[in-house]
Amino acid sequence: MPDDDNSPISAREANRLFADWRAAPAIVLAVSGGPDSLALMWLAARWRKALKRGPALYAITIDHGLRPESAREAREVKRLAHALDLPHRTLRWRGDKPTTGVPAAARAARYRLLAKSAQAYGASHVMTAHTRDDQAETVLMRLSRGSGIAGLAAMARQSERDGVILARPLLDVTKAQLVATLDKAKIAYATDPSNADPRFTRPRLRGLMPLLAAEGCDSRNLARLAARFARANAALELLTDGAEQFLALQRCGDSPPGFDANAFAALSAEIRIRLLHRALNKIGHEGQAELGKVETLAAALDRAHVESGPGKGRIRLKQTLAGALVTLNAERICIEPAPPRRRRTD
Repeated sequence: MPDDDNSPISAREANRLFADWRAAPAIVLAVSGGPDSLALMWLAARWRKALKRGPALYAITIDHGLRPESAREAREVKRLAHALDLPHRTLRWRGDKPTTGVPAAARAARYRLLAKSAQAYGASHVMTAHTRDDQAETVLMRLSRGSGIAGLAAMARQSERDGVILARPLLDVTKAQLVATLDKAKIAYATDPSNADPRFTRPRLRGLMPLLAAEGCDSRNLARLAARFARANAALELLTDGAEQFLALQRCGDSPPGFDANAFAALSAEIRIRLLHRALNKIGHEGQAELGKVETLAAALDRAHVESGPGKGRIRLKQTLAGALVTLNAERICIEPAPPRRRRTD
C-alpha cells in the first residue's frame, strides 16, 4: 500500500488485495452499509469484473434490528449492489435481543447468518471489511484483557469460523483510504452511531487512538505488533506439534490420554501450557478452557511434580477443568473426560 494512508485505492492495488481469492468458487461479501463494507463491495466488484474467470460474488446484509435506520440502510446497499451487477440479500436477526453484551451477541448472530448464507450459495469464503484500524483496536482490547500470544496476534488475513473461511483483504488498509475511495466514486455511506457509543469498549478505545498515535502507538505500529505476535505464535505452535508427537511416543499400551510426567516437566513452560490447553479442549466437554485457568493448572502440576515425595502409584494432584479430569502421579499426567456435574437439588 502507498505511504499516504488517506489516498483512494487504485484498481491495481485492489487487484493485489484480492488476488489470494481468485480461485475461490464463490464469495459472500458482508456489507452493512457503512463505509468499510461498501468500499469492500465496490472494490471486489471492480476486481471481479476485470477477471476473465473468477469467483461468483454475493452481497449479504445482516439487519440486526437494533436501530430504526437499519432497514433503510439495507435497501441502499441492495441498490448499490444491483448497480454493480451483484446479487444481494438481506438477512434479519430475529428473536429476542439480549439486554447486556449486545455487541458480542450481534457479532455472533452476524457470523452465524453469514455462514448459513455461504453454505446456501456454495461459497467457500465470507469476506469482511476489517481494516488496519480494526486490527489496532482489537490488539488494544485483547491487551487490556491480558490475552496471551495467540490473542495478541489479533485477526488473521484468513481464518475459519462456523464452517466457512473468513477472508479479510483490507486488513492492511486504513479506514481513511476506504472513505477516500468512496468519496472519489461519489458513493454515499451510512454511519452507525453505536460505533461512537462510549458504553461499548471498542468505541472507547477508538477515542483514545489519537492520543496513543501521538506517542507512536498508532494503527500501523499496533498492526505490526499483531503480525509479530502471529509469527511468534506460528513458531510456538510448530514446537508444540513436535512436543506432542514426542510425548505420544512415550504413551504405553492402553493408558489414558495424557503425558509422561517427567518428559512433560522437562519442556519449557509455554509449550507445557499449550499442550495442556490442547488436551483439555480436545477431551473436556464444557467448552474451551480459559488460558488463565490453564496456566494456574500448569503451575499446580509443576509444584506437585517437584514437591511430592516418592510413591510410584500415589496420586499427587487431581483436578477438573473445562469438563476434563486431570490426574498426576509419579509417572504420568492423565487427562480424561470428567464425570458429569451433579445437579443441585433444592
